[in-house]
Amino acid sequence: MTERTRLTRWESRTQTPLLLLAVAFAVAYAVPIVSPGARGWVLRLCAVTEWAVWGVFAVDYLVRLALARERWEFVRRHPLDLLAVTLPLLAPLRLLRVVSLLLLVGRRARMASQLTLTVYVGGSVIGLMMFGSLAVLEVERNAPGGNIRTLDDAVWWSFTTMTTVGYGDHAPTTGLGRVLAVGLMLSGIALLGVVTANIAAWFISRFEREDAAGRRQTELLEALTAEVRALREQVAVLSGPAPAPGAPAAPPGAAAPGTATPAPGAAAAGARLPRQGAGGADSVSSPRA
Repeated sequence: MTERTRLTRWESRTQTPLLLLAVAFAVAYAVPIVSPGARGWVLRLCAVTEWAVWGVFAVDYLVRLALARERWEFVRRHPLDLLAVTLPLLAPLRLLRVVSLLLLVGRRARMASQLTLTVYVGGSVIGLMMFGSLAVLEVERNAPGGNIRTLDDAVWWSFTTMTTVGYGDHAPTTGLGRVLAVGLMLSGIALLGVVTANIAAWFISRFEREDAAGRRQTELLEALTAEVRALREQVAVLSGPAPAPGAPAAPPGAAAPGTATPAPGAAAAGARLPRQGAGGADSVSSPRA
């Protein structure tokens, strides 16, 4: 079994469980922000879930690294995966775990062959908007002079920021909140570009299919025309040369064109030939005097 086959099998087997764990992480991340007054065991369970999901993604990266034949080449080709795994270890910030999980989930979602680009882009928009809203709400809720106090304000701000509209009625006031705003702006521009390119590619592929169908019909008509022309030539060869226009029709007893015409008197000479009888003697007597 080759390295490529082992990696593909591992990724195909772990793809769905990792996406489900990502959903569990989203719930665990959202509960403490939406309900900050929840019970202590609920908050502890959410924190454990966040770290556990990150740990599973880290183990997945290590397994893929072990299955790779050229490990340094694997690390060089997957820098975002390495950054996402090591980023939460740099500081105990929940926001870093959010960023790392987004990077890892995005990487694994792009590997899914059954996911179309439209589904991936739609999921990315919803995920970025949700995590952006929760992250900015967590940062700006208790900031002095902040104007993003509720989840509704955070969702509205995320939507206007991702679409690069920016009404200005809500804006982050902290440094970390502005960093989140820059990330959402860049993500929104990138996603809008992907959506535009996807729509253009759909139209181009549709036109190409129509052109290909027209070319196939033209080729079939040309082949049919050539076949009919060849059949006409064969029929002309088998039927002989056609009479010239205006030429008189041949009499009923005339020989067909191309056959030998008997010489004059040959028929009469043939009639005067003696006929042999049974005994070999001439059966025709000599004429009387």
